[in-house]
Amino acid sequence: MTREATTRDATGDTATGSAPAGAAPADSAGTGSAQAERNGLAAPPPEAAVELELAGVSKVYQTRRGVVEALKDVDLSIQRGEFISLVGRSGCGKTTLLRILSGLLPPSSGSVLAGGQSIWRGANRDDEALKRFGLVFQEANLFPWFTVAENIALPLKLRGVGKAARRARAAELCQQVGLQGFEGAYPRELSGGMRQRAAIARALSYNPSILLMDEPFGALDALTRDKMNLELQSIHAAAGATVVFVTHSITEAVFLADRVVLLTPRPGRIRSVTPVPLPRPRSLQAQSSAQFQAIVRDLRIQLDEES
Repeated sequence: MTREATTRDATGDTATGSAPAGAAPADSAGTGSAQAERNGLAAPPPEAAVELELAGVSKVYQTRRGVVEALKDVDLSIQRGEFISLVGRSGCGKTTLLRILSGLLPPSSGSVLAGGQSIWRGANRDDEALKRFGLVFQEANLFPWFTVAENIALPLKLRGVGKAARRARAAELCQQVGLQGFEGAYPRELSGGMRQRAAIARALSYNPSILLMDEPFGALDALTRDKMNLELQSIHAAAGATVVFVTHSITEAVFLADRVVLLTPRPGRIRSVTPVPLPRPRSLQAQSSAQFQAIVRDLRIQLDEES
């Protein structure tokens, strides 16, 4: 059986074709990274260790109005340390996919592997496999009666880590995310961007290998959002975690990602996987480059076609 998959390069050109099961990956010219088609799987370079793998993931909801198909046959491989952005129109299943990855929502069919270990067995999740995940949502959801350091260290406290080790880790993470000097502050004393930094630090407290982020900067003003994008680049580089990042902003998706995954409207399928071969670290000036603009323009064209 074959499936048709589309990979887009940095200039917006497309290469479309059918590959038989087990076909060898092929390099995508001009992108600096190998892209593969294998049973419809949007695969990373063959030499890279795969951190996350989704195969045939579908999600169906039963509602009073009938069956709603949110996701259908999503196949995606994500390599260790890679930054993936998920984009698509509202209702395309981005958040549903992230909830399946995070163990909050079981898939109706298909498999999800983290480090080769299945995180779902039917409707039951494997809590051991999920220990490698950190979650960051649009709202920081900090406990108002805890200080910044206490909020950051809370996952460690729940895991039975001693007070001295928790304090040391919180101080280390405050330094990493730019909150040094605010360890003793309470959430109400912080700006929106600072609260989100604390939420990211909390998610990193136990050294997860995978960080799932659902529009974490969506509620911030444009200037703060730009600053947080720069901060997230540094945090990602320092932590070395694999990141799956949901956003409605194409510019943000391209700026942050190694690859941008575009989902179709409901039911959500992978329409394309676009490499972003821009060097890191990226400054805001990178958004003005012809290469960056070409990637953004191509993704916008695809979104318009989906409408």
